Amino acid sequence: MDSSSLQFLTDTQLLGISIANWLLALGVMVVSFIIVRAGIGLLLRKVQARAQKPDAYVSHIAVEVLSSTSNTLLLLASILIGVGVLDLPERWLDRVSSLWFVVAALQVGLWANRAIALALLHYFARHSHSDIHQKSALATLSLWGAKVFLWAVVLLAMLSNLGVNITAFIASLGVGGIAVALAVQNILGDLFASLSIAVDKPFEVGDFIVVGSLAGTVEHVGLKTTRIRSLGGEQIVMANAGMISTTIQNYKRLQERRIVFEFALPHDCSTEQLRQVPVIVENIIKAQEKTRFDRSHFRGFGESALEFETVYIVLDPSYNVYMDVQQAINLGMMEEFARIGVRFAIPARTVHVASLPDTQGQTSKENAHKTSLEAAPEYRSQH
Repeated sequence: MDSSSLQFLTDTQLLGISIANWLLALGVMVVSFIIVRAGIGLLLRKVQARAQKPDAYVSHIAVEVLSSTSNTLLLLASILIGVGVLDLPERWLDRVSSLWFVVAALQVGLWANRAIALALLHYFARHSHSDIHQKSALATLSLWGAKVFLWAVVLLAMLSNLGVNITAFIASLGVGGIAVALAVQNILGDLFASLSIAVDKPFEVGDFIVVGSLAGTVEHVGLKTTRIRSLGGEQIVMANAGMISTTIQNYKRLQERRIVFEFALPHDCSTEQLRQVPVIVENIIKAQEKTRFDRSHFRGFGESALEFETVYIVLDPSYNVYMDVQQAINLGMMEEFARIGVRFAIPARTVHVASLPDTQGQTSKENAHKTSLEAAPEYRSQH
């Protein structure tokens, strides 16, 4: 390059800065971008090599974090490096230094955001007993809360560096937050209810629960609602706040069933037959698999029958197993009672008639007549 061309570059100005200075800034920008990008790539390859080792969880996280480096932010940083070599006025240099902090804070925020997400997911994966930890409300809330806190800190730091009075800003946010909280208190109630479900764990995904008159298997626990698949096949969506405010029966955690059932025999049974009945029932129950006998007693004298009460334990939580056992017990009782000549009582009601009209339309008082109204027996097990 001859002296005339060099003089042209140094003397000719664009926006008050010589072209030579502009060219120098452009060169510095390109070189700095290439160097930084190459340095991150070299570091990423070294970390990837370490991540190949077993149990290298930190290296795995570092690989993902470095992979989330934004090329846009690197380009902006390179531009700021190039701008730094320009002959700028003092007021512009202060603004460039503020932009430096903004770019650095955003990149650090991206790295921290990725690291927090990976660390929390890894934690819940290790402490979960199933492969559905990502559906856990606790995991969702923890990840959401950590990200909100991180970006709030990054935003406040950038505003403070730019000269904004963050004290007044935080105070205004507090007042606004109270107003928003009052407006969405129902949503916040469900949100905190989901946190309570996640921490206290009255039920988890896959559990069979009964809430009031509704019963089904839990499919998903969200931030606002819980979805249940009922026995009829339809999906039930319930608000979390409503669920924790009522009694929840969790049959998934049932280990054994305590069964109480009653039956009745007629009053004409002999004393010897009544003594044999509890022994017969005990032998029938003990003959069943997955059962533990508790007691069987002649409980008392009913209005129309002699009442018995029996208690036993089913050692399997399955409802179908319980019904199979109860059916076998009922059939065994029918066979054994028939063998000793005992029949089940039929509930009856006695009506006393004080008077009847005669054939000539006159009323005459007579002795009370008794009429028995037979009804089908209906007994049910209580558990």
